[in-house]
Amino acid sequence: MPETNVLTVAELATQLDGQLMGDGSIHVVRVADLSTAHDGEVAYVDDEKFFAAGRASKASCLLASEQFIESARAEIRDHQFGPALIVVAKPKLAFALVAALLHPQKRREPFIHPLAVIAESADVDLTVFVGPHVSIGERTQIGAGTRVEAGVVIGDDVRVGRDCVIHPGVTLYDDVQIGDRVILHASVVIGADGFGYVRDGAGSYHKFPQRGTVLIADDVELGAHTCVDRGALGQTRIGRGTKLDNMVHVGHNCDIGERVVIAAQTGISGSVTIEDDVVVGGQVGFGDHIRVLSGAVIGSKAGVLPGKIVRPGVWWGIPIQPLDEYKRLNAHLGRLPQMREEIKELRRQLAELQKAVQNPER
Repeated sequence: MPETNVLTVAELATQLDGQLMGDGSIHVVRVADLSTAHDGEVAYVDDEKFFAAGRASKASCLLASEQFIESARAEIRDHQFGPALIVVAKPKLAFALVAALLHPQKRREPFIHPLAVIAESADVDLTVFVGPHVSIGERTQIGAGTRVEAGVVIGDDVRVGRDCVIHPGVTLYDDVQIGDRVILHASVVIGADGFGYVRDGAGSYHKFPQRGTVLIADDVELGAHTCVDRGALGQTRIGRGTKLDNMVHVGHNCDIGERVVIAAQTGISGSVTIEDDVVVGGQVGFGDHIRVLSGAVIGSKAGVLPGKIVRPGVWWGIPIQPLDEYKRLNAHLGRLPQMREEIKELRRQLAELQKAVQNPER
């Protein structure tokens, strides 16, 4: 479980560069949901639909926007408002920062478990924690402050940076590189062969060389069971600050930029380029050789056809299309049963008209 710090509301306000309203000496020990927060807990409110819940909150401290302060001005003026307030521009972001202050990542004392197997040529910093049943290969380097939890397998010639957290069951194949402050959740696999085959005249498949590498930059976080394949002849890259959810697959030779977020169960075929600051929803399927330009947002369950260039904007559907077009199409699809009945009625009326023309009354 994460460690817990105790801070005063005044200390939190200083850390957030926010405006303190109320008693700054109150101690806060944990973050909580707005609807359940009580003494010693901090919550946030930034959406108008939760303003009433914010005014009724039992939290010791609320992170709030100027708009919320205006909505509660009467209670604050009459000293009928319970929680201390820290006024910030982005309460949800402030809440995340407070959570990191109150609940820092668990630290491990430097230790190498006797059941770990470490190659003699490996360079493991003296401040690293290595759990049981870990295997670290030849010439591999592990940076200062990194945690390698139980059952992790790290191949030969791997480089892992400083202050990384490698959770149980992770596998790092040979020759991959991991930057600083990277978090790899349970059962992540980095550097497996890409899915590349060549078919001969008899119909048999022959494996195309998978001799490349994987480069994971600083501050990346990969969710549980996510797989990142090595490049066929070059590299697969994930840029600084990018976050991938659980069960995401990144194919060989993909180039994913900085600060990209990709939700669960997304599958990315080989040689896809995703530029900086792209947002991808869950269960999106990418064909090969796609380029997604910076500023694009792709909605969940979308399908992107091979070779497509996805420009800035919001996209949805299979195949993807601009959101406004997708909404119009969905509106039409919703009316299909009614349109079917209308067409049947029009056909009936047309048949009667044709019959009347062909057999006029005399």
